[in-house]
Amino acid sequence: MAIILGADAHGNELKEVLKSFLQQEGFDVTDVTDIDKDFIDNTLAVAQAVNDKDTNLGIMVDAYGAGPFMVATKLKGMIAAEVSDERSAYMTRGHNNARMITLGARIVGEELAKNIAKAFVVGSYDGGRHQIRVDMLNKMA
Repeated sequence: MAIILGADAHGNELKEVLKSFLQQEGFDVTDVTDIDKDFIDNTLAVAQAVNDKDTNLGIMVDAYGAGPFMVATKLKGMIAAEVSDERSAYMTRGHNNARMITLGARIVGEELAKNIAKAFVVGSYDGGRHQIRVDMLNKMA
């Protein structure tokens, strides 16, 4: 499993914090950020890298998290969530099989962002009764 990270200029500093943290935690991290591009291009780069391998997960950081969420969910087969707390990050993996989250650097601080990232990447999909909605989501877009 690789953790694919991306950011725009507003999220790059927090993304660097997350990259260092996740690497220290032993995760394989790939940074696809092109700081000269905006959140749309960087979100697409993260989502495409996540879709390259079923086990990959993605985290995209900009100022507020909303824009990248909108971009990611336009891609067929991408289930993403905009999160600003640890529980939502963990639960979106377990119940929705989200493979990408978006964060706002102006919404969450460094410690909370680390906790969110860890909750997301250690979470796992529960399957079972949740598969019906995951199938419905995957048919969209």
